[in-house]
Amino acid sequence: MGFSCGIVGLPNVGKSTIFNALTFSRVPAENYPFCTIDPNRGAVPVPDQRLRHLSEVIRPEKTTPTLLEFIDIAGLVRDAHKGEGLGNQFLEHIRRVDAVAHVVRKFIEPDVAHLGQDAEPDPRSDVEIVETELLLADLTVVERRIEKVSKEAKSGNKEKIKEKKLLESLRELLARGEPARSFPRPDFTEEERRLYRDLNLITGKPGMYILNLGEEELEKEAQAVGAVKQALPAGAEVAPVFGKIESEVSQLAELERQDFLKEMGIKESGLEKIIQTGYRILNLVTFYTTVGPELRAWTVPRGTKAPQAAGKIHTDIERGFIRAEVVTYADFDKHGSLHAVRDAGKFRVEGRDYEIADGDIVYFRFNV
Repeated sequence: MGFSCGIVGLPNVGKSTIFNALTFSRVPAENYPFCTIDPNRGAVPVPDQRLRHLSEVIRPEKTTPTLLEFIDIAGLVRDAHKGEGLGNQFLEHIRRVDAVAHVVRKFIEPDVAHLGQDAEPDPRSDVEIVETELLLADLTVVERRIEKVSKEAKSGNKEKIKEKKLLESLRELLARGEPARSFPRPDFTEEERRLYRDLNLITGKPGMYILNLGEEELEKEAQAVGAVKQALPAGAEVAPVFGKIESEVSQLAELERQDFLKEMGIKESGLEKIIQTGYRILNLVTFYTTVGPELRAWTVPRGTKAPQAAGKIHTDIERGFIRAEVVTYADFDKHGSLHAVRDAGKFRVEGRDYEIADGDIVYFRFNV
């Protein structure tokens, strides 16, 4: 799995339409609130030109790309954390995703009701409603944990006393309206980091905004993105997607779909934009292996060392790790084949401290 992404937003902002466009699915996307009740899940291969080129040259029996999973939950409304609407009960479905994508409506469709604070879509107030509900949902989780830990802390349990103090600091931060991702500090101990991670707070996850554009924005995409960015937190990552258009062509064959989007003036698909944004905010890299008849792409956080990367394939390889033989994709592309790369002396032998780089082609040597 490359990474998993939870999709949130107000009702009728086009979340299910976006989900269909990204996963080539056909889930209902109707003009009424809470069309999505059970969370929709879909996994798609990550488009990878390097993997495609490697496959064409190496000609393995099987080529396996890394996958991206999307989870689309019911729309959130004001006071969802108190049980209003349907969204609150489904937030639990995205507590274990790697990133959260907040769909913001920027399309004109009089027949599609807007359920934000104002009669017409307003990115600033729409974003505020959803972000507030996510903060309050996390605050509820922290308060419940404090209530549970406090009982054990009263008995004098030192570990629970420390945990209670940590949780109270986190509660103060969330109550001020600050997301949990700003909570961990460089001086935190590994135990404190573990306690924080175990909470699986939604606002603690890296996030992006999917700007759902209408056909009327085709010739002014940059202006639309710039206008909405003014309503978002500084430095927010935005992936603009023409949801309705891409959903309508999602069932076409890949080449037909690409040609149609180009004719419409859409240079990159929404899926490609979201993958690029997701890899950036999660700081991920992709490496490749050829094991037996299979060529495969793997995704790991930047800075992952060779033994831990080997563990993605199998824990036995991590335990028995001896060395990694590494070829860069750039060298492969330059010389045209793995044999030519080896002849050019570009195979490197790396040890346990080697950090996997994006585009590495790796052969792990290990003891069974």
